[in-house]
Amino acid sequence: MPETLTVPTPFTARVVERLGVGPAGRPERVIHSLDGLEASVRPSDLTAVGGELWQCVRQEIPAVGNGVDFVLGLDAGGILPTVALTGAAGLPYKIAWKLDLPLKGRVRFTEPHANRTDVFVYGISAGQRILLVDDEITTGRTLADLTVRLREAGALPLGAACLVEDTEQEGRSRLADLDLPLVCLTRLGDSR
Repeated sequence: MPETLTVPTPFTARVVERLGVGPAGRPERVIHSLDGLEASVRPSDLTAVGGELWQCVRQEIPAVGNGVDFVLGLDAGGILPTVALTGAAGLPYKIAWKLDLPLKGRVRFTEPHANRTDVFVYGISAGQRILLVDDEITTGRTLADLTVRLREAGALPLGAACLVEDTEQEGRSRLADLDLPLVCLTRLGDSR
């Protein structure tokens, strides 16, 4: 029987209007081809995107060459790219959750545009080398606050990797002000 090769579809992203959003919420949402909103996602697509994202990280964030203790994915959109990237890289991961628990090494940070703004990560200690992962970056406020809080705990955020960067709100410059490199697979901006 002949072998059939499945070629992954290219990664795509776009901005859509959010319906029923209150005054504190964001009026738009970045959607992409791994979120399963418009079409089902093949495991091979997830694997391919994880490999591509890891390759970009290795090329654009030199500090990862000195070792990464774990990848930290953000609840909820950052879970899929975190699993995809760590699968390609062979690295362990943790997920930051909107759960306040009595666990050691607790670090609280905020996601200012969310309905529930408090996010927590556990098991953080001084000297840990951490790569941050989320699905998209717009304002950069969440990743910036996480970076500051991790550094206060003595951890070393090496950089951030995202699937999509919405350049409209200049989140990249907010992270650059913190000397946190940002890698993204695709960018949306003025032409969106």
